Amino acid sequence: MLTNGLILILASLGLAQGLFLSFYLFTLKKGNKKSNILLALFLLGLTIRVGKSVLNHYVPLANWQNNIGISGILFAAPSLWLYGLSLFEKNKSFTLRDYIHFVPFILFLFLIPFVPRQGNFESFWNYGVVVFHLLFYLILSWSYLYKNRLHVSLSIARWYRNILIGATLIWFHYVGNFFDFTVYYITGPIFYSMLIYGLSYLFLNRQKFTLQKYDSSNLNKKSSGILFQKVKKLFETEHTYLDEGLTLNVVSEKLRVKSREISQVINENTDQNFYEFVNQYRIEKAEILLKDSKYDNEKIATIAYESGFANVTSFNVAFKKKTGLTPSVYRKG
Repeated sequence: MLTNGLILILASLGLAQGLFLSFYLFTLKKGNKKSNILLALFLLGLTIRVGKSVLNHYVPLANWQNNIGISGILFAAPSLWLYGLSLFEKNKSFTLRDYIHFVPFILFLFLIPFVPRQGNFESFWNYGVVVFHLLFYLILSWSYLYKNRLHVSLSIARWYRNILIGATLIWFHYVGNFFDFTVYYITGPIFYSMLIYGLSYLFLNRQKFTLQKYDSSNLNKKSSGILFQKVKKLFETEHTYLDEGLTLNVVSEKLRVKSREISQVINENTDQNFYEFVNQYRIEKAEILLKDSKYDNEKIATIAYESGFANVTSFNVAFKKKTGLTPSVYRKG
């Protein structure tokens, strides 16, 4: 069993990270600012809701304080839905009709002094409304993702899917809380802490840059797929990857498209950057040569050069990263 002190530390760390990531997104000037703000609102709403649970576990809160915490879900849920729209429709302009989704939150704020929190039937009813409010937007968001997943890049679809998975798991925790306070009440904040750190890692390490790097591009899912097939054909028919001096500019000149678009289609269709994509072909070539009896007496350096690598060191590093084995061990096995 976790001690109260350890629970407090774990939950507090997650809350602090949630607030930090929300603030970071609110102030981020790069990329789609609308998307950043909506994601920040979603995270802030969850943080307020979870923060209420943590505080209430250690310090008895007044009814109005509990209700402020509950209200976090009322703007987090529609923010999650609208965030998906802003991701999938880059140039979408939000209208008054879209912002109506925040009306329940505004109404709840005005009614906070009157919302009961004494553990009776009305209190559970009010808590249940908030829980099912989130469920409604989760269903809406999952449906939207399913219907439009083929019209956006793979990286964006995966990113939104991962956020929805996290939000859905949090919802399940709070459904458990709704039916059994003693078992689930404080496990939600601990789970949230792990989730928010995982989200922070994905966002700050790679996904944020992947999503926003090509915001100004006019390539849609269909045109991206067509161009990617041209890149693959170039590699597989002309074996351009064997050129150790191969660059994005070389490929773009051959296909007569912008190098930025080449980078984009590779990233969107493989989740790799250009050099990872090139090395994949080179390593596959090296694997064939290492198993070819004609090359049994050839040095590893020869295999590296004939596979397109400029030097043995980069070959060894790339080969082991992909296969888990050094070229020498792979040859023996």
